[in-house]
Amino acid sequence: MAEKDKIIEQKVKYNGLFDFKETYQFLYRYLIDEHYDVEEQKYIEEVSGDSKKVEITWVATKKISDYFKNEIKFAWRIIGMKSVEVDKGGQKLKMNTGTIEVKITGNLIKDWEGTWENNPTMKFLRGVYDKYIVEGRIKKYETKLFSEVNDVSEQLKAFFSVEGMK
Repeated sequence: MAEKDKIIEQKVKYNGLFDFKETYQFLYRYLIDEHYDVEEQKYIEEVSGDSKKVEITWVATKKISDYFKNEIKFAWRIIGMKSVEVDKGGQKLKMNTGTIEVKITGNLIKDWEGTWENNPTMKFLRGVYDKYIVEGRIKKYETKLFSEVNDVSEQLKAFFSVEGMK
């Protein structure tokens, strides 16, 4: 079985005007451009009156090598999302208002194919391999993943600040 190491966890929270569809597409496109495969594991919408509560879970993975893989999990939570019309320069835009929170978790997965799990001897050798042979490479991959999660978090914050100005 693969071994997951949690490297970083961040939260991006925004309250105000945003375009849910644009936000969703922006983050998806960003991950695809960064060569991640994105899987939507959960999408739940609860409507009460004129507002919605939305929960979404994404798992984005990127193969680094036959042994290492990056995994970034996104847990979206949108509370009190309402559709509104905004007048911008005489033009009516459909937007959303509410609170959106995205929890982003970066994991480094080792032996993601499970090739070192066949027997106890191989499992022991994997421990030796991780600790003594590829320790420097592990640190390098952890630093890169930390940076990638920070980048996606900053991109999302910048997107919200631009969206709020529309």
